[in-house]
Amino acid sequence: MIERMNPALSGVTPSAIRRFSALAKETPGCMALTLGEPDFDTPAPVVAAAETALERGETHYIANNGREDLREAISAYEREHHGLRYAPDEVIVTVGATQALFLALFGILEPGDELVVPTPAYPLYAEAAKLCRATPVFLDTTASAFQIEPDALAAVITPRTKAIVLNSPNNPTGAVLGLPSLQAVHDAIIGRGIFSVCDDVYRELTYGGRPHSLAEFQDLRGQVLVAQSFSKPWAMTGWRMGYLLGDRKVVQRLALAHQFMVSSTPAPFQRACVEALGTDPGPMVETYRARRAYVLERLEAIGLPVVRPQGAFYVFPSVAEFPMGSEEFCTRLIREGGLALTPGSCFGAEGYVRLSYCYSNEDLREGLDRLERFISSIRH
Repeated sequence: MIERMNPALSGVTPSAIRRFSALAKETPGCMALTLGEPDFDTPAPVVAAAETALERGETHYIANNGREDLREAISAYEREHHGLRYAPDEVIVTVGATQALFLALFGILEPGDELVVPTPAYPLYAEAAKLCRATPVFLDTTASAFQIEPDALAAVITPRTKAIVLNSPNNPTGAVLGLPSLQAVHDAIIGRGIFSVCDDVYRELTYGGRPHSLAEFQDLRGQVLVAQSFSKPWAMTGWRMGYLLGDRKVVQRLALAHQFMVSSTPAPFQRACVEALGTDPGPMVETYRARRAYVLERLEAIGLPVVRPQGAFYVFPSVAEFPMGSEEFCTRLIREGGLALTPGSCFGAEGYVRLSYCYSNEDLREGLDRLERFISSIRH
């Protein structure tokens, strides 16, 4: 019966990230610096808010787009912290940013459309486009320190372009798109019927001031959707809570699909998210900042070139000096060096590897010691 199933599924690529994580687990003595998940527990007040909601019997159906108090809290938070003005009825509470992104792309893309994906990029965008029977078109940013150049962007936009996805801070590079990059996107899509879907899930985890967003351009208001998550800044990955922001008319249309995708997210968790928005993630950010400094210092000593990340919790050093692809490099590193990193090929960027610093200082020290020994062995 497989031949009777949706043919779009046959074009989806299984996650190579998970494949390398599995290989690391199967290898005795191997440790991993691959996980893109905070190593902190969810803050206690957030957990307590969910417990209180359960004790009060808040276990019933709620509005499809989310509790009114949560949507009001999200609206206020975005306005006060990021200068983005979206009314509560311009918010859809989603099952993490993953559903927010898929909902946005499902609502935009038609068969035959093209989605511009600046690379390096998290694999979700391209695979979601394929499921919508659209075509991902990749924009390589490795030559411009992971920023978007106007001429390069213009070269990949065609009459079939329906949207461009932006991820800033970026997974896997940690790069934050500067104003020139955002201006390039603005100028390329303004008045052309091209959407931008902004994946901003690492926005609270930055190290050089508040990052800018394409959503700040008011003349693009009807063309921009912003996906956000509670997972990264408040260590809530297992809660699966996020939200989507957009112009009222666009959100109203997307809500038609959302109501049949998930009905709504869990009521007690929504109460917890109200609490999270009032909880300062600053202490976690400072821990990541210190870890980043240590990892960058070690990579410099090892001699691996890296663009200094300004956000998220990843570094993306180049391993292009070695006569092998990134998958072979990471496979050998697991088997010979006892350390798992993620190949750049998983993100559409050959010649790089992703290292996550969502690990204790002791784990980072041991992992980088192993990386240093492996690099030394293959250089000589």
